[in-house]
Amino acid sequence: MTPAARIATAIELLDEIFAGVPAEKCLTGWGRRNRFAGSKDRAAVRDHVFDGLRQRASAAQAGGSADGRGVMIGVLRLSGVDPESMFTGEGYAASVLSDEERDVQTDDVRPLDVPAWLVDPLRDSLADEFDTTMDAIRARAPVSLRVNLRKASISEAQAQLREDGVETVPLSLADTALQVVQGPRRVAQSAAYRDGLVELQDASSQAAVASLSLRNNMKIMDYCAGGGGKTLAMAALCDGQYFAHDANPVRLRDLPARAERAGISVQTLEDASSEAPYDLVFCDVPCSGSGTWRRTPDAKWRFTQEDLSELTDLQAEILTKAAGLVAQNGTLVYATCSLLQAENENQLAQFVKTHGDWTVIASRRYPMNSDGDGFFVAQFRRESA
Repeated sequence: MTPAARIATAIELLDEIFAGVPAEKCLTGWGRRNRFAGSKDRAAVRDHVFDGLRQRASAAQAGGSADGRGVMIGVLRLSGVDPESMFTGEGYAASVLSDEERDVQTDDVRPLDVPAWLVDPLRDSLADEFDTTMDAIRARAPVSLRVNLRKASISEAQAQLREDGVETVPLSLADTALQVVQGPRRVAQSAAYRDGLVELQDASSQAAVASLSLRNNMKIMDYCAGGGGKTLAMAALCDGQYFAHDANPVRLRDLPARAERAGISVQTLEDASSEAPYDLVFCDVPCSGSGTWRRTPDAKWRFTQEDLSELTDLQAEILTKAAGLVAQNGTLVYATCSLLQAENENQLAQFVKTHGDWTVIASRRYPMNSDGDGFFVAQFRRESA
């Protein structure tokens, strides 16, 4: 595919996504229908689509319309590329620009690339970090790796990755974190990944795990485990008994193989209470995912006020259930990849208000920036009667 043909394909896919088709489903379907497209073509088309979704509002302004064509014209303009060079009408390229598209007049103020109803809640939640976060949310997210210190040092992992064409730099955010600066799509095929030296994991998430009150021989439950990334991160830091549970057990299906690769023992449970009480229960609860919207940019445009209300109710319910699994003097951990106070600080305040035997002993926000995603973590301590 030519560069212009890739842009034309991205336009078609964006129109499908704007009509309601989830981005991943749309891209997967296109890939299956177009087996001729090589890996570079697929990667380029994906990047174009995700750039359009990240910058949907501002690109629509710069391109003169809110459809896929207008958004891609805008993406090119905002990145300093003359759209006329891609909209040639030749071969599989999109048709040439109209006079109206050439003469688009835009305001000096670039629109924010989040739904309008979220602007005030985000401004209130982020305070002085609002402007930098709104800039960051338009950019591609970094690719970060967690080094499994049970198997390799940072330098050893870097050397092994380098042999497979993956260049990395250490991040100060977490002692286990590497950021990929070259060859990100080679990570999954690398020997370092295959042999359990590294796992894909955001640096903010690694830092949050490292901040926990972990010690050897603890009995730990990852209560909303998903794929088990936090379970593996905790188990790589200290010895103990590790258990993982998720409301949808299918999400845990790859965890045994990942744990074996990492040299870690984890037991998955359909009934989390069967091994209770635990010294620490970690709850990375379902949330808006606003801290990760660079990675799933279509999600932010689908997210509604009703969704937020339902999620905050669910989060409070999960906290209450998980609290019943914690031993006296144990620790309950609450985490989200959300930027919103409603899902973070407000939940802490409400939980303590309704559960008098719990105290917040630590909480921290991690900003969305070039090092990592937006993340929030808090620890509650259950006091003795």
